[in-house]
Amino acid sequence: MPRSTNNVASRRRRKKVLKSAKGYFSGRRKLIRTAKETVTRAMAFATRDRKVKKRVIRCLWTARINAACRSEGITYSRLMAKLKTVNVDLNRKSLAEIAARDPEAFKAIVALCK
Repeated sequence: MPRSTNNVASRRRRKKVLKSAKGYFSGRRKLIRTAKETVTRAMAFATRDRKVKKRVIRCLWTARINAACRSEGITYSRLMAKLKTVNVDLNRKSLAEIAARDPEAFKAIVALCK
């Protein structure tokens, strides 16, 4: 019995890779081997950078809170420690939003800590 190949499956697999490589430059979108390497690498970067994005955003929140604290005459670390002792359950995201958009409310929070 002759060997049979499953052309339908292989074509579908290649099409999937080439569809993912849409928008890449030159052979990276047309040639299956290069496209496959590029898509694999892109997926690895995407996975890694989803974690990095969270890290960067948290750094941004910290920087915003720190800048607002310094203008009120207190450091970031002291503010966070005092918030814990006073039992204020505001996370860094909401604190950064308050610091950026509502300075009066942030002043009240700092006054509560002092």
